[in-house]
Amino acid sequence: MPWTYHADIQKTFTGFYTENNIYGKPAKFLLIAGGLSTLFAFISRLWLKRSALFLSGLNLAYAIKTFLMFGACYMGYCPEKKAGLFIMLISIILLLFSAIFPSGNISKQLAAKIPDDEQEMKVSPVPPDSETV
Repeated sequence: MPWTYHADIQKTFTGFYTENNIYGKPAKFLLIAGGLSTLFAFISRLWLKRSALFLSGLNLAYAIKTFLMFGACYMGYCPEKKAGLFIMLISIILLLFSAIFPSGNISKQLAAKIPDDEQEMKVSPVPPDSETV
């Protein structure tokens, strides 16, 4: 799906193709990080859900950088932004929301890690200071 059209060189750029590889191939990283964070978000392990959130945040930062880089003007010329560039950014934002609000039940894992309140609250009493009484 095309991201931008550059009329000065009459080429369409995508996430995998840019003229002389000027912008690199950002779609490779976006797809790998997005696939891993999607996979992690739907597995019922607490550390995987936290990893999915981290990867999604990293992916969003890279997507914003890529959006600004591909859509930016250069030498007085502004490329035409295509739908693929907007779809990429919106899908990464949705991916972040799926990592923030994951599906699955992790309450058993969390319950095992939370200490019992009664055992936690048992503290030896402190004797009063003789000077303050």
